[in-house]
Amino acid sequence: MRFQPRGNCGYHEEVMHTRVLSTLLVFPLTAALLLAQPAADATAVARKALDLILAKKYSELQPMFTRAYRDAATEERLSKLGVQPAWGAVESVGEPSVRDMGPVKIVTIPVKFAARSFDFVAYINASNEIGLLGFHPAEPSWQPPEYAKPDAFKEREVTVGDGDWKLPGTLTVPAGKGPYPAVVLVHGSGQRDRDETSFANKVFKDLAVGLAARGVASLRYEKRIKQYPSKMLGKSYTLDDDIAEDAAKAAALLRTQPEVDPQKVFILGYELGGYAAPRIAEADGKLAGIVLMAANERPLEDLFVDQAAATAKEGADYRTKVTAAAAHIKKLDQGDADGPPILGLPVAYWLDLRSYDPGSLVKQFPGRVLVLAGERDFQVPMTDFDAWKKALTGRKDVVFKSYPALNHLFMPGEGKSTEDEYKKPSHVAPEAIDDLAKFLTQ
Repeated sequence: MRFQPRGNCGYHEEVMHTRVLSTLLVFPLTAALLLAQPAADATAVARKALDLILAKKYSELQPMFTRAYRDAATEERLSKLGVQPAWGAVESVGEPSVRDMGPVKIVTIPVKFAARSFDFVAYINASNEIGLLGFHPAEPSWQPPEYAKPDAFKEREVTVGDGDWKLPGTLTVPAGKGPYPAVVLVHGSGQRDRDETSFANKVFKDLAVGLAARGVASLRYEKRIKQYPSKMLGKSYTLDDDIAEDAAKAAALLRTQPEVDPQKVFILGYELGGYAAPRIAEADGKLAGIVLMAANERPLEDLFVDQAAATAKEGADYRTKVTAAAAHIKKLDQGDADGPPILGLPVAYWLDLRSYDPGSLVKQFPGRVLVLAGERDFQVPMTDFDAWKKALTGRKDVVFKSYPALNHLFMPGEGKSTEDEYKKPSHVAPEAIDDLAKFLTQ
């Protein structure tokens, strides 16, 4: 969760730099891009754009963008997007694949350079114009952890909510009749998929298969801003729109599943999802318990300042900008509601959080609470783990667990954790899965 000031891009591009997998040139997918049906030869357009980038013919690439974004696609900006010397020479270009999104097609073309491999991605509209393109590092595919037992569970697709914001999800249930305790897995910040994918790692998928093997059902789903990016980024929104409303709907859906014990439905809030968890629990009113996993207790703007300080490679100027922005946030009032985003979030988001006290809310929550932290986590440090402890002083039904070797993804390592560590394929540590299962099955 980090912010890099850059125009009017949304929070989910700016704050979660650890989830940015590319050097994408990004423009909002507005009506100029989302018109009619996608063209049949989008792959040819994408391949031409790739060839021009590889040849550094940026002046020929610029006219290929939609009219609304053509002026922004300058040669200087496109050159920064292009091939970097450290990648080496092009060794091969693979066959394109196409994902049909209705109004646009997303074309992906594998490119192997001497030093590493990338996926070139381009969004093409019905008029054969480009709205977004860039290189994603090609990552190894997720492999099941040793604790996953394929014969011990089954999965099926479900839909969370209905109407304009319905979300595709996956229900994972242990094999057998049940009923089983069940948990909703609530995302962190940014455009998160249902698996909480970070490079080759999938935190929520690990949790789902690990918990199912231990007798716990789970529901994970696409985050609203992942499923509907143009609709979300084109409006002002709050924490409720971003996370809380959909999590509450997911909990309600879980209670209707035949394999689930409706009296034993929990939510697990990861990162920003944990920060939102007390609000979700208050709105739901029926949860058996909540799990706070790598969750901040402090205000978001304070967390961002700490993260800026922990990320030395961004430099002092970056830290100064974040610190100034955080100070500005604390002075916001309703008269600022129409102002531009700050630290990548709408002003309405910040105003909504002005009186939010997750520690106080969770102390009033009648169900059980589990707080988990990786002691090597530099994004949500142990400062927040200690803050939850202080907030929950006096409660006897709260369990605190921290793990010396685990990072923000609850994956093991040694020494100081960095973002580069997230690129290494790994899995959520089995001891964390065990502690979760023990809490959820009590």
